[in-house]
Amino acid sequence: MKNVKKLAALSLSLVMLFSSLAGCGDGKGKESTASKAEESKVSSKVEESKSEVSTSKTEETSSGDDLAFKKFDEPVDVHIGMSVSPIDTTLPAGDSAQDNQYTRYLRDNYNINVIVDWTAAEGNDYNQKVSLAIASDTLPDGLVANEQSYLRKAAKSNMLMDITDLFDQYASEQVKGIVDSTDGRAIESVSFDGKMQGLPNVTVDTDGVHILNIRKDWLDEYSLEVPKTLDDVENIAKVFKEKKPAGDQTIPLSGPDKNERLYCTFLESSNNAHGLDPVFSAYDVYPGYWLQDDKGEVVYGSTDEKMKPALERLAKWYAEGYIDPEMGTRDSSGEAVNANQVGMFFGPWWSLGYGNGDSFKNDPTANWQTYPIFSDDGKWNVHMKSVGTSSTMISKNASEDVAAAIIIMYNALVRDEGVFDTSVAIGWYPLRTVAAAADEVEHESQELTRVLNGEADPEEFNDPMSIYKLLYQDATKVRNVVTGYTKDRELAVTDFSMENEGDFKRMYAILIGNRPYATTEVDKKVYSLTYSMTETMERKWANLKKLEDETMLKIITGQEDISAFDTFVSNWHAQGGDEILAEVAGLN
Repeated sequence: MKNVKKLAALSLSLVMLFSSLAGCGDGKGKESTASKAEESKVSSKVEESKSEVSTSKTEETSSGDDLAFKKFDEPVDVHIGMSVSPIDTTLPAGDSAQDNQYTRYLRDNYNINVIVDWTAAEGNDYNQKVSLAIASDTLPDGLVANEQSYLRKAAKSNMLMDITDLFDQYASEQVKGIVDSTDGRAIESVSFDGKMQGLPNVTVDTDGVHILNIRKDWLDEYSLEVPKTLDDVENIAKVFKEKKPAGDQTIPLSGPDKNERLYCTFLESSNNAHGLDPVFSAYDVYPGYWLQDDKGEVVYGSTDEKMKPALERLAKWYAEGYIDPEMGTRDSSGEAVNANQVGMFFGPWWSLGYGNGDSFKNDPTANWQTYPIFSDDGKWNVHMKSVGTSSTMISKNASEDVAAAIIIMYNALVRDEGVFDTSVAIGWYPLRTVAAAADEVEHESQELTRVLNGEADPEEFNDPMSIYKLLYQDATKVRNVVTGYTKDRELAVTDFSMENEGDFKRMYAILIGNRPYATTEVDKKVYSLTYSMTETMERKWANLKKLEDETMLKIITGQEDISAFDTFVSNWHAQGGDEILAEVAGLN
């Protein structure tokens, strides 16, 4: 199993958090010949590992995996459109979007020739190009859609291939396991009229679950209990304001800066650092989401009457100085956290560790902990994110071999991403669609705790085809990072070694940042009825969203009283909201 271990050991890449940034190291000055030499080694590693996996897992690997990593007898040309970064400098001299270590890897190992028909700068330029390709019915064989509305449009216009049977035939068991981890949501997100018409992007569920991060050392200093409800948060904020543990710069509770959101929305349903999401969830209200009421009618969460008490409480906190007075205007709330001026902030699991690394550098005793916030009746309510934000479309005009090749490309990236020379940005991989098990982070948290308890050996997780792709590597490191571990005691910052910064951040995020979701049962999970645009939204949503954002911020900061909410609701319905509600109802 030597080569299996080698592949697994190489598979530590940031596919869960910052997955779009994985491998964006400095590649300046590297000659293409050096890249090709390294690539030859990469191809050799891949081939050796594939052979070893095939030999060692004969009984476990289905015949489907023989096709999942099939090398075609004859070259198969796959035409694609591609998003590229205008500022990325990692591609070696002489390489291009069509000819680089990733495309050569596909050609050498699978006889797949990637032909890039066009490129566009990532972001708006690329999205406009995708929209134009759909409008003009000129889709290449494969294309990544960064918004689900593009997939819906193309499917509605009968431009996409039904890949239901092909996916079952060619998808690897690893990919199928990742897709299955979503309990059907991944397949549903790319299916229309019962037909699978795209390859889904799957990211971890806990990116959309927001919890309270708090300086436990400050709580201990003032003999305060761990918060459970919004009343507790308010009482703690009052003490922090009065006692000023960080001096005159103390911010009891951070809020979103000028580039962040008050709360997640159906279009941006995850990773809302410094947002106020748990405050609304504690009132069982979900702004920004499309929901069904008790009568089965579609409603928009931001217009729910239950928004009023949540907004009034936030307005009180702001007026009392409990929330950052520069909320909504501050350049960076993260800078204040890292400067150790903040006592509490809301955010997703990675907020602690990955999100506040400089806080620990500035004060190695900053004991950041994280807890769920419950409603007054003791319920933990959370809004859930979309299964993923993108998908890979396959044109109905593509041949069956081309469609199979695109699925094989997907399999290969999921399994082999870690074997590449990631000084070349992974974004150069053609048709890159991230796939990570929906429960990956909480599963890791539980299994790493077993390792720390001596109840599991890291070698138990040595499986390069596991859907939990980073678990083995993390399991081999956790004991060296959590050096002060004691069973059945809440971990503190002083229990961690910060010698390796990357390992420290990851372990802190998994074992402390994600602890609530890994150890506490959620009472209510709320999903939006849709996570993509409708036709009327494309024309009217920008104005409606501006109206919403401005009204909510003005109410919280005291520029408007709560009566402004009723005016907002009335205007929202009149300015297109009713049309959109009807469209969303028609989607379900």
